[in-house]
Amino acid sequence: MCGRFTLTLVDPAVLAAEFSLVGPLPTLAPRYNIAPTQPVATVIRAPDGERNWLVLMRWGLIPRWAKERSIGARLINARAETVHQKPSFRDALRRRRCLVVADGFYEWRKTATARQPYFVTLRERRPFGFAGLWERWRDPHTGEELTTCTLITAPANAQVAPIHERMPVILPREVYAAWLDPALTDPRVARELLRPLPAEEMRAWPVSRRVNNPANDDPTLLQPLAEDD
Repeated sequence: MCGRFTLTLVDPAVLAAEFSLVGPLPTLAPRYNIAPTQPVATVIRAPDGERNWLVLMRWGLIPRWAKERSIGARLINARAETVHQKPSFRDALRRRRCLVVADGFYEWRKTATARQPYFVTLRERRPFGFAGLWERWRDPHTGEELTTCTLITAPANAQVAPIHERMPVILPREVYAAWLDPALTDPRVARELLRPLPAEEMRAWPVSRRVNNPANDDPTLLQPLAEDD
């Protein structure tokens, strides 16, 4: 499961180039400890089918048929192996795929006494897109409309496996268009993209347990430390 991630590289020009964005970008502040139910930056296909939009969504997918928003807290991740089977995700897989913009994520390794957090990122330090799904939901009680999303996870690669058995799917740049546009890629083909990134493209190091509290959101969370600190 992926329960925390970062987006610290928020230069609009860099994001526009990475994700082929069109239109004004929302103002993004660096985030060092993004947690479920918080707003996250996502990329969806623009109606012209050629460029992309950057939009903010709530992390934790609420299916259209849900009666209560609380279900979103349980749907922050979707498993690549079963995403096409689950009622909560299969319609979004067909029609509403997105990229969740990030530049790193946290996973926790079990030790004899506690759970040690690690920060995982690319060797080439840049923003990237997690494979995601999104939904638009209207609260039947208040009429409020929410746009929500989930991250797709896969079995961990050799870099992440010593920390945790699963990891979020990081899509290579060259498949962004195929993932985002259902007119280009049907769900069966899209599912073939849901593979762990090669281990040699990633690096990881232990970080402070301060990341356990989502109220802590500052650059010191990324500082490496010895595993017995």
